[in-house]
Amino acid sequence: MERALQKKSFIKRLTWKRSLLIIGIALVIILSAAAGTAYFLLQKSKPQVNGTVSITGLTARVDVFRDPNGVPHIEAKSMKDLFMAQGFVTAQDRMFQMDLSRRQASGMLSEVIGEKTIQRDKFFRTLGLRRAAEASYNEYSPEMKQYLEWYADGVNAYLEQAKKDNTLPIEFMLVGYKPKKWTAVDSLVIGKYMAFDLGGHWEGQAFRYYLMETFSKEKALDLFPGYPKDAPAILEDLESAGIDFEKSFADSVIPNFHNGSNNWVVAGSKTESGKPLLANDPHLSLGTPSIWYQSHLKAPDYEVSGVIFAGIPGIIVGHNKTIAWGVTNVGPDVQELFVEKRNPKDPYEFQYLANWEKAEVIDEIIKVKDKTDVNHEVVITRHGPVISEFAHQDKPGTALSLKWTALQPSKELEAVIMMNRSKNWKQFEKALESFHTPAQNFVFASTDGTIAYKANGLIPIRKQDYTSMPVPGWTDQYEWQGYIPWDELPTRVNPKNGYIATANNKVTTDSYPYHISDTFAQPYRQQRIVEVLEGKEKLSVKDMQNLQFDQKNKQAEEMLPILIEQVMKEPLDKKEKDVLTVLNNWNKVDSKDSAAPLIFHIWMNRFSDELFKDEISDEMLKMFDGREQVVDELIRKANAGKPGPWIKEHGGLEKVTQNAFKSMISVLSDKYGGDPSKWKWGDFHTLTFEHPLAAIKPLNLLFNSETQAMGGSRVTVGVAGWNRETGDITHGGAWRMVIDMDDTSKAYHVVGPGQSGHVLSPWYDDQVKDWATGKYHVTVLNNENRGDQQKLVLQPSSEK
Repeated sequence: MERALQKKSFIKRLTWKRSLLIIGIALVIILSAAAGTAYFLLQKSKPQVNGTVSITGLTARVDVFRDPNGVPHIEAKSMKDLFMAQGFVTAQDRMFQMDLSRRQASGMLSEVIGEKTIQRDKFFRTLGLRRAAEASYNEYSPEMKQYLEWYADGVNAYLEQAKKDNTLPIEFMLVGYKPKKWTAVDSLVIGKYMAFDLGGHWEGQAFRYYLMETFSKEKALDLFPGYPKDAPAILEDLESAGIDFEKSFADSVIPNFHNGSNNWVVAGSKTESGKPLLANDPHLSLGTPSIWYQSHLKAPDYEVSGVIFAGIPGIIVGHNKTIAWGVTNVGPDVQELFVEKRNPKDPYEFQYLANWEKAEVIDEIIKVKDKTDVNHEVVITRHGPVISEFAHQDKPGTALSLKWTALQPSKELEAVIMMNRSKNWKQFEKALESFHTPAQNFVFASTDGTIAYKANGLIPIRKQDYTSMPVPGWTDQYEWQGYIPWDELPTRVNPKNGYIATANNKVTTDSYPYHISDTFAQPYRQQRIVEVLEGKEKLSVKDMQNLQFDQKNKQAEEMLPILIEQVMKEPLDKKEKDVLTVLNNWNKVDSKDSAAPLIFHIWMNRFSDELFKDEISDEMLKMFDGREQVVDELIRKANAGKPGPWIKEHGGLEKVTQNAFKSMISVLSDKYGGDPSKWKWGDFHTLTFEHPLAAIKPLNLLFNSETQAMGGSRVTVGVAGWNRETGDITHGGAWRMVIDMDDTSKAYHVVGPGQSGHVLSPWYDDQVKDWATGKYHVTVLNNENRGDQQKLVLQPSSEK
């Protein structure tokens, strides 16, 4: 009996194990099938880079060579065929990115994402980038409109083919929608979004207004970039405004303040080749795919190579056979917040002088995936859209409206095509007349030896001095009176020192008669660039490449002696002494393998937190325009014996520094162990190039590139800005270029993470390690060596 029961029990266990085995095998089969299906779909949707494709609308054959780095070299016999091919090829590589870009800028993400993005859509509908793009289209010349339409035709040729063959990028399937037709306005709205991304300081004005309403006048002004001359009169007018800033702006989209760039140009007198050298690395958000798309475009009387934002025709930064150019952000005050007084009897009327003016009201309908449409009201005063109410339906007695150059019609793409065609400085400078926003520092080099610079764009002239904060909208005292005359914008041609460099620094002296901005980048990148350019008699391409990746920390050179002096005033324990030993032995290079950069940057962050964390909410701190510059200045003043109220109230420079020092050591010890000599900057400061869908786990495993430890920081020339909480590198020069005008048939580039947005493309993330280690590839314009490259022939379709 007992043996029978044992046998029965054994059979049950065997059955249970067998069942688990069967279930396990079934799961493996199902997962394998799913994986196989996914892989098949991914393979099927890979861009076609060989063979022949027929496109309706082409007038002649177009050859598209993709070089070993995935850069398309598009050779066409007409401008129509060229821009159609550019639209088609860019869509092959970047269609999902292009669609998300136009949706974000237009406030149409919720239609495909769902209710999580409603507030973001409300913000961009209120801002009105798409309205500005539509108005801009009407201003373009018939020729440029045709280019935009041809580009859209190329994108739509790709979409039609991909939908028919079921080869859209897999992201569309994962999100669950198919993209709509591309339009000319879609290209323009992406351009307007780039103007938004490069900002104009409205959030800083709002933050300083918040400071005035929340703290004493002395304490508020301590955090201003400069003391506004008209502050007393303005404050008297505005002190009773009573806007709830946290409620109004908690969901606002704030561009990264560090969006900017490095560029420089060196005259032939200072180069090994005897011709000018030019270098540029624009600093924007890092992600997968890159914000930049590199191309070489060739048609009769038109040839240009460089980068453009995916979704826009032409080349915005690069070179042709005669000239090269680069850009950085001027960072001017081109945005103005106006405090509007609302009529208590009519919420859509606002006071101006002695009258109540009716505002324009636009009823926006936001489509939401799987939910009811959301009605959103946009109110526009004489100054611009009311942006303080996008997040709520309240209509208090006052509101903030935004006046901004980019909300006006503009023709930047007209300028881009003229720049592409320019042969010399005179022609190039003339092209810049149409480039209004964002205002950019253009550096220029030519094969004739000319180097030049212009701070170009619409920069307002105000009736009153700029105040760094919102101004009354009910009076005409603060209206704009026009823009700095184009021929009076800061310009330099062939300077005696033999170079021109910009790094979002102040570009004028105090004697310049017009206001540009009170808020500039910290000076350290510019200082280092000048130091290197002046430190060698003859410079080479390699010198330029090394400088673009340079990790010398000039901020540490200035600030670290001050900080160390303060902590040395109190007795130190062993670990604190060990930390100071690491810092004292540091060469001030933000190397990924060094402990000192980690200690220094976290110490600076903790210093800032000591001052602000308990008194200013996270929602408002994100609007603290120029926070790092302000903290630097607070330290300088305190060290000079003139501490401001923020330092004083927290115990003085010594106390704040010591508290931040102890806090930094505690945090780093908990995370990296007790031996400071073994800490590494690269253990915290890491690069992944996040994909938009990576937030949905486990899609990060599919779409994100391999994480890299990396040196540099936001204050080094080799910029690698990071999330201050996680250390993730999210900001930098996703594209770097160096060119020697001695041979304009080639230039040196790197695009992080790669050219393609398709995860199975060989060019998806093949440039990550090069980008993270300062390496480049050569892009050659001459077509003699195209034989071993991938070749796609686009031919006219026989269909009518």
